[in-house]
Amino acid sequence: MKLQQANSGARTLMQRLALWLVLILLLAGITGTLVALFLWLLDAVTQIRWYSGWLLFLLPAAGVVIHFLYKLWGKSAERGNNLVIDEIHEPGGGVPLRMAPLILLTTIITHLFGGSAGREGTAVQIGGSVAGGIARKFGLDNKVTRLLLMMGIAAGFGAVFGTPLAGAVFAMEVLVVGKADFRNLVPCLIAAYLGDKVCALWGIGHVHYTVSATTEVLPDWLLMCKAAIIGAAAGLVARVFSWSSHGLKNAANRFIKPSWVIPVVGAALVIAMVYVSGSTDYLGLGVTTADGKGISIVNAFNGGDLLAGAWMWKFAFTVVTLSFGFKGGEVTPLFFIGAWLGHSLAVLMGAPVDVCAAIGFIAVFAGATNTPIGCILMGVELFGFGNFIYYAIACEAAYLLSGPVGIYTAQRRPNDG
Repeated sequence: MKLQQANSGARTLMQRLALWLVLILLLAGITGTLVALFLWLLDAVTQIRWYSGWLLFLLPAAGVVIHFLYKLWGKSAERGNNLVIDEIHEPGGGVPLRMAPLILLTTIITHLFGGSAGREGTAVQIGGSVAGGIARKFGLDNKVTRLLLMMGIAAGFGAVFGTPLAGAVFAMEVLVVGKADFRNLVPCLIAAYLGDKVCALWGIGHVHYTVSATTEVLPDWLLMCKAAIIGAAAGLVARVFSWSSHGLKNAANRFIKPSWVIPVVGAALVIAMVYVSGSTDYLGLGVTTADGKGISIVNAFNGGDLLAGAWMWKFAFTVVTLSFGFKGGEVTPLFFIGAWLGHSLAVLMGAPVDVCAAIGFIAVFAGATNTPIGCILMGVELFGFGNFIYYAIACEAAYLLSGPVGIYTAQRRPNDG
């Protein structure tokens, strides 16, 4: 009898392992492939926009198209990342499969016509949508669905930035402010790693940043203080960014009628800001520019003249773009804002520009998403371990000063029910 029970238990365990193997391979394979397609399309439309400046003047029409796409087919998918997070907390209506193609298409439209947006939101929603679809297909219960959605976030995030470790931790840390449940670290890490590898198998690469290591022997105590200052500034910027994004979106929805006019007004403001700023460098992702010069994330790591207003302009372009109905994510623009904030403060404080740009890059993100651990790990994955202590100090300072409200309204507090 005991032998039969042992054999039965072994078969059950093998069946569970086989099921999870299938689930992980499906999730990572589909998510990694869709993220690869998304990144390829994103690069293609960015190239088109660079050499077709007239497309910017079609941004109002593009906004109307996005509005009606979601009005006709979006339904709950309109809530984006917040829907995925809410479904993890309390599984209910599910994450619809249509979320993936909708967010992919509308993000590409936003970038083609010049909106200032990112890519993290798209990747996370792709991962969540794929996870939700797999859960329904296999008839999974709420507990398993919850974990699969977390793995979807990890796979999407890890694939889109090439940072699987940060993606896995982000998927757990983003749910509740200041309280990450690391019991699901291994499955999230596997999903993030495989999602990134599948994306790479399609020939999609990521930008590599060169940052000098400064802690080969002992940390520089003065630079530690400067990192804390940058982190504090990043936290305050993140707080204002979150407050501005939520406030402007609520105001637009309240005062602009009919609703399809909202993206038209937002597009008009973006076009006006291009003329006021005298630059198109704040449009799109902002990772690089057509000629490699100008204002971009990559160039924030280089020494040069003080461009104190660069991060403020990107702040304004992004808040307007996303608050008025265009799609994408906030994270890559937050990288831009943080990198140029760090660059500006480095020039003022006489600190290494590349190191401070890296510190600002992750610190503003940490403050805006309340995910300091994931952002520290992202710093290590993107820039190397040499400046780990400065990344940790800055991200913690940003997290403490950013306030309780981040860019994700579905994010909970430890005392929430």
